[in-house]
Amino acid sequence: MISESRLADTNGPFEPRGVIPACLLPFTESLNIDEAAYRKHLRDLAAIDGISAITINGHAAEVHALTFDEQRRLLDITKDELGGSMPIVAGVAASGSLEAARLAAMATSGGADCLLVFPPESMTLGGQRRPEMAIEHFRRIVDATDLPIILFQYSMGSGLGYPLDTLLRLCECFRQIRAIKDWCNDPPLHERQIRELHALNRPVNVLSTHSAWLLGSLAMGCDGLLSGAGSVVADLQVKLWRAVQSGDLAAAQAVNDRLYPTVQAFYHEPLLDMHNRMKEALVLLGRLEAAFVRPPLIKLSDSEITEIRELLTEAKLRH
Repeated sequence: MISESRLADTNGPFEPRGVIPACLLPFTESLNIDEAAYRKHLRDLAAIDGISAITINGHAAEVHALTFDEQRRLLDITKDELGGSMPIVAGVAASGSLEAARLAAMATSGGADCLLVFPPESMTLGGQRRPEMAIEHFRRIVDATDLPIILFQYSMGSGLGYPLDTLLRLCECFRQIRAIKDWCNDPPLHERQIRELHALNRPVNVLSTHSAWLLGSLAMGCDGLLSGAGSVVADLQVKLWRAVQSGDLAAAQAVNDRLYPTVQAFYHEPLLDMHNRMKEALVLLGRLEAAFVRPPLIKLSDSEITEIRELLTEAKLRH
């Protein structure tokens, strides 16, 4: 069977759909990038049958704590390790539009296949009331790249989510926006966004990142998923995606039953530790030697790690 990533290669520009894990970023004890561990992590993900691409320099990779040069280095390593075998989605996370454009240009020249554009944190204090700011942000980015773009849609309560009218306007203005990564965390709004984006003259894909209720989200008609949890359970995500696509509810529910304990392990308050927990999970599964994180994140307590171990066992991921 030809993989979805191979199909994308033969049909021109990458079309963001299917299962796209967002990789974690291992650090050494001195908090430098652990390049050897990162390469192994990439190989582990790329070996999973059925994934469509790999996302780097995103939330899961602690992009908030990475310099421009580190992000460029990680793209170079990823290109070298994957050797063109898998499309690469590069995160563009910046509070200012000029820096976002610089990141987009770097990712383009560095060989990324697609961009994941985060909302600028500078818009938290009322940016939802100024759609022209969102348009200017994306204009600066598309002037710097010809790559397809995944727009990262946050929740409305965060202050960073784009109101539906603004979201639709962005997708209509900028043809490079080929998908959204939907984290609205509002099931009725999620369904409405799927329906309205699919109904555009040039339909836009919806990739779910609602890992806490993934089966319900995918069943609403998503075109795939993009999630940091894929750094740990991408194989189960592929099985769930395929079951939903084939209309096999029983199979989908069976996979969801295995995913449910991982939801309890990763997605509880405080949510800022979700990827910290995923690193600890990889250590417990023998896929990573250590789970160092950059401040202000700190290592989890022994009791938290024990709970993750028990939940991974419940999910039948470890014995």
